Amino acid sequence: MIRAHLPPRRTVRARAAWIAGLVAAVLPVTGCGAEVDRSDKGGKSAEVTVSNCGKDITYTRPKRAVAYDVSGAEKMFALGLGGRMRGYVMNKLGDPSIAGSPWRADYAKVDRLGTERITREIVVNAEADWVLAGWNSGFGEDRGITPALLKKVGIASYVHTETCWDYGSGAADVPPLRALYTDLRAIGKIFGVSPRAERLVAGLKSRVAALKKTWPDKGDPARVFVYDSGTDQPFTAGRHAAPNDIIAAAGGQNVLDDLDKGWTTVGWEPVAKAKPEVIVVVDYAGQSAREKIRYLKSQPAMKSVPAVRNNRFHVISYGDAVSGPRNVKGAEDLGRYLRSVGR
Repeated sequence: MIRAHLPPRRTVRARAAWIAGLVAAVLPVTGCGAEVDRSDKGGKSAEVTVSNCGKDITYTRPKRAVAYDVSGAEKMFALGLGGRMRGYVMNKLGDPSIAGSPWRADYAKVDRLGTERITREIVVNAEADWVLAGWNSGFGEDRGITPALLKKVGIASYVHTETCWDYGSGAADVPPLRALYTDLRAIGKIFGVSPRAERLVAGLKSRVAALKKTWPDKGDPARVFVYDSGTDQPFTAGRHAAPNDIIAAAGGQNVLDDLDKGWTTVGWEPVAKAKPEVIVVVDYAGQSAREKIRYLKSQPAMKSVPAVRNNRFHVISYGDAVSGPRNVKGAEDLGRYLRSVGR
């Protein structure tokens, strides 16, 4: 088991003084990496209200943000907000995604605060004033780090919209790509960089539109199964996880798009019964994509599946597969692969 590296423990007195200061202090925006909206008078702290998971939340402009995993870090980096981050937390399994990221330089400049899961202790010790993570993929009751608990110690938070279906009342059920655009715009507003967010979203949408023009004129979409890991049961993507929309944008159909889950486990039987033509293999540290493909070929239930029989495997980086601006690249790469096999 990988142990998270935690920053040195601060004294109770120091923590109390800091938390009190969060409530009373109004600090100037650092403004590194991204231009603040002109509506932010003189670059000073501004309050903005955005909707997150179906609730309107008012934020004061963050200065010491902490993001969890590739999803959080790269939404921030894509908006030019690395200079306003206190740090990020990412499991070591995500290291290859950092190495292959277009924002490698940002990762190098921003402190890595932990190498396992994010915890309340990490963000409190980091003196964070805002935390970005997903529900049950960062935030969670079982780990004692939730938006409500962070609010009690003066720390604001934002939950990835892709995970809102499983958070609270579940009122915000937003398809993954639309959820990505929602997050980029909301984070842009919170940090005062809305023009940059709008340009980024417009660019991503334009690329998706161009990709759709490459779809075959006739026939049903290619049936695609996502394999993350697992032997007794495969860990895969249901309709709420980013690969569902990545596959759709590429011109395929997730064979489990009727599964009302995000990332989850299923049995091998329903996968085999769905007869996927292509298997998307998620690649990260710990077990190579080659090893995963070898296992899939050896799995008795999968031997008759068209994707296995025809050796149609497409490898996708973890960084492209989780909610973030790289989702569109993941779709483009998959689209090229599908066209290359006549689908």
